Amino acid sequence: MTATNNNAIPRVGLSHLDHLWFQVAGTLCNLTCHHCFISCSPHNDFFGFLSLAEVKRRLEESIPLGVKEYYFTGGEPFLNPEMTDILVLTLRYGPATVLTNGTVLKDEWLVRLRAAEELSVYALEFRVSIDGFSPEVNDPIRGEGTFARAMRGVTKLVEHGFLPIITAARTWPIEREQEVVGSFCKMLQAAGYSRPRLKILPTLQLGAETGRTCGYAPEERVTTAMMEDFDQSQLICEHSRIVTDRGVQVCPILIEAPESVLGETLVESQRPFVLSHGVCWTCYQNGAICSNPSSGDKDA
Repeated sequence: MTATNNNAIPRVGLSHLDHLWFQVAGTLCNLTCHHCFISCSPHNDFFGFLSLAEVKRRLEESIPLGVKEYYFTGGEPFLNPEMTDILVLTLRYGPATVLTNGTVLKDEWLVRLRAAEELSVYALEFRVSIDGFSPEVNDPIRGEGTFARAMRGVTKLVEHGFLPIITAARTWPIEREQEVVGSFCKMLQAAGYSRPRLKILPTLQLGAETGRTCGYAPEERVTTAMMEDFDQSQLICEHSRIVTDRGVQVCPILIEAPESVLGETLVESQRPFVLSHGVCWTCYQNGAICSNPSSGDKDA
């Protein structure tokens, strides 16, 4: 990290490339969530799909750099017609996680993915986005009927031997956290979970969320003084990069910021990034918001 004074904007270098993300479905999604930080929708094709061939090229590129985990996001990844092939391929290289809304999953895909994981030494994780423990809480944010559709997807995953991590954006007052988490756990136990897996995320004041609530205030920025004695490994830009159809960018959250494009190759993308965005403030405050609670090899 370098800066000229305590009020300057700090830069964070990539210490090691542990996680490689893929914006595999671009910005296309079958849902239009009111808090989506990229404003993904059925009509947003600003970012395009990544092909199986492009993903394979990046996987090969990642090996000498020591990448340990691979993440796939969108949009809705399973709108990409090559998504199953992409996950099967990735399990030859390392642990894979796919972030999905769970509403378009098909049994034949899950049968194939279950078989691929059983043949691999690596784990396949699903993270399913559900922003409330009931239709009354979830559907005003994600759309009418989305809770029931997502839970059908969760049930399919459980039936096929997967135990997805449920990710929920915190749209409730922090004072209700314990109550909400308890309700989520009861809901997941009723869905067949032997051990509920839940990841609570902060809302990000970008994209559609700026219309639902607000954007970042000018003072909500990370400063050099804040970085003193701070564990920089809590920031995704310290150990991750994301591949999009624009090239290699700094993180999954800032893909719409032109300055987040760091190069065409993974090696080029290893240069430091300036923490000039309000969302860097959220990442600083919460830490490790993009990674799984725990993941890795199946035997880990």
